[in-house]
Amino acid sequence: MKTAALYARVSTADQTVDNQLYDLRQLAAQRGLEIVEVYTDHGVSGARARRLGLDKLMADARRGRFQVVLVWASDRLARSVTHFLAVLDELNHLNIEFISFREQLDTGGPLGRAVVVIISVVAELERSLIIERVKAGLRRAKSEGRRLGRPPLELDREAIRRDRERGRSLSEIAEAHRVSRGTVSRVLRAACTKTLVQTRLQVVENALAESAD
Repeated sequence: MKTAALYARVSTADQTVDNQLYDLRQLAAQRGLEIVEVYTDHGVSGARARRLGLDKLMADARRGRFQVVLVWASDRLARSVTHFLAVLDELNHLNIEFISFREQLDTGGPLGRAVVVIISVVAELERSLIIERVKAGLRRAKSEGRRLGRPPLELDREAIRRDRERGRSLSEIAEAHRVSRGTVSRVLRAACTKTLVQTRLQVVENALAESAD
């Protein structure tokens, strides 16, 4: 006997999920499915991708708690086509069947499996289009001379170095300059490295000058 999870959602707090769950329990009994968990969301719009009930269902799906997900209608799961495709695509990759009572959609049957293949292709295409749009935006921003990423920190590196030479702690310097201790450490290491390189260059220059004499 396959294990199943039921999911029901209503958009307003004064509505009830009882009618949806009644039909889903009847459907589970007809198909010989063992209901192991019921997930609900009350007063939550289907346009919201993040919901307590749905989030818990997907988390348990990843843990392998059930083999089938039953919903009363596809729009109970999601009103956004993109979100619906993403959920169905993930369930398919987890080898979990999806059944919708109203649309009579069953991804466990031959027609349902064909629908899953189409959905997977559409979901992959959507991901590719999103990636390409992001890349195109980055290319356009770069061509327009716009800086990408976070702006560089405006630091008075000499003041940080002087503060350290006066014996101030890293925490004190960080607080005074409104940066992290890690940033202060990097600035001081860079200053040390620069001083060391300059010292060695001076030694080399002096040696060359002596040789020339």
